[in-house]
Amino acid sequence: MTRALMIQGCGSNVGKSLLVAGLCRVAKRRGLTVAPFKPQNMSNNAAVTMDGGEIGRAQALQALACGLEPHTDMNPVLLKPETDTGAQVVVQGKRLTTVRARDYSALKPQLLHSVLESFQRLKTAHDLVIVEGAGSPAEVNLRAGDIANMGFARAANVPVVLAGDIDRGGVIAQIVGTQAVLDPEDAEMVAGFLINKFRGDPSLFDDGYRLIEDRTGWRGFGVLPYFKDAAKLPAEDALDLRGTADGGPLKIACLALSRIANFDDLDPLKLEPSVSLTMVRAGEPLPGDTTLVIIPGSKSTRGDLAFLREQGWDLDLGGHIRRGGHVLGICGGYQMLGQSIADPEGIEGPAGEDKGLGLLDVATVMTPDKRLTRTRAIHAVSGAPMEGYEIHIGRTEGPDRARPFAVVDGMPEGATSSDGRISGSYLHGMFTGDAFRAAFLERLGAASTASYGTGVEATLDALADHMEAHLDVDGLLALAR
Repeated sequence: MTRALMIQGCGSNVGKSLLVAGLCRVAKRRGLTVAPFKPQNMSNNAAVTMDGGEIGRAQALQALACGLEPHTDMNPVLLKPETDTGAQVVVQGKRLTTVRARDYSALKPQLLHSVLESFQRLKTAHDLVIVEGAGSPAEVNLRAGDIANMGFARAANVPVVLAGDIDRGGVIAQIVGTQAVLDPEDAEMVAGFLINKFRGDPSLFDDGYRLIEDRTGWRGFGVLPYFKDAAKLPAEDALDLRGTADGGPLKIACLALSRIANFDDLDPLKLEPSVSLTMVRAGEPLPGDTTLVIIPGSKSTRGDLAFLREQGWDLDLGGHIRRGGHVLGICGGYQMLGQSIADPEGIEGPAGEDKGLGLLDVATVMTPDKRLTRTRAIHAVSGAPMEGYEIHIGRTEGPDRARPFAVVDGMPEGATSSDGRISGSYLHGMFTGDAFRAAFLERLGAASTASYGTGVEATLDALADHMEAHLDVDGLLALAR
């Protein structure tokens, strides 16, 4: 009979996604068929599934840890913020609607049905399902109609282990305080706790660990030291975006847009020893020694184009190009490079049209239909094979499309300027392919020495080893019911 276990956190960014990925790899290595599940996720970093939908990037990584292809059932509700107060609601891989945060609660009863439906399908197909919560169950003001934490755990009768993050401080209060504010029936779902991200000698926390056990009556499953290779795995939260400024001689800068999306495009570049990657954040100028500037994807292209101009990055880009620099726009970044972006139906915000950066002779019109597909292509310049995915609205046309960035099934994809230094493409994930990445970096005067896919697999195995060494994983897996 299929069993399930849920990892919830005492707050956001305590390491739930990594813990679930590690447990998934542990279970897989023990011969179990295991699947990840997150009832509700909020992220603009999405993955395209084989069944033509989209889920959170963390669940795609967890699927890889399980040896599975990502599926929309692994993350049935995905919220993609478009503004500070509203988000697109994706249900079982497809856009349902866009709502303001205050109106989202009215949808929750309908969404719980889809959540339980997806969960049941996963349970039917696998020996074990490891569930990741969202945010924290201590946010009891959001408990009514909850589908992400205790509301789901009780509806599906799944035991919960609570993870605390000692790296941010106050972990005793995190765990004891969570129990204090939980409804007693919710608290009964918690079978124990673990401590994550410890730095130094874990024995120094023995007294604190026992205090938590005594105060809560919950069982402890161990103290997990900080996993130093976490940065080698794709991050889901834009707050986790880090550069590698102390890397190699090739200087690449990425503009940290306010609604940056699908930023895992950068992960393979960060692992290249020849590359120094800088995230240029609001208020910071573009470094003058940059060879390549990447304008990444965005959940609100026109809004982020205005944000880009507010930072003065449009002027910085002009100077960068005059110095002989290169620019690559991906998805929303590609759209920004053109002459104009029109949204006549108000799909991403207020209807209207904005002037683009004018660096490519193309124009974009936003269209209601979203393109969601895995894509194989050939790099138009080097002939190197490419693999990736498309997840965008909008149609881009213009003279520079006669010099495509890539070729997909004999058709042009993307565009390139006449001097070859400015390019745009809708293809996310292009740098995961070792052959293309090597060819691309070679044109910029750098060598590629990394194997990205092999490196991610090795890091997942190292994560599983790390958890086996420091946590009672037998006890954790035995909790599942």
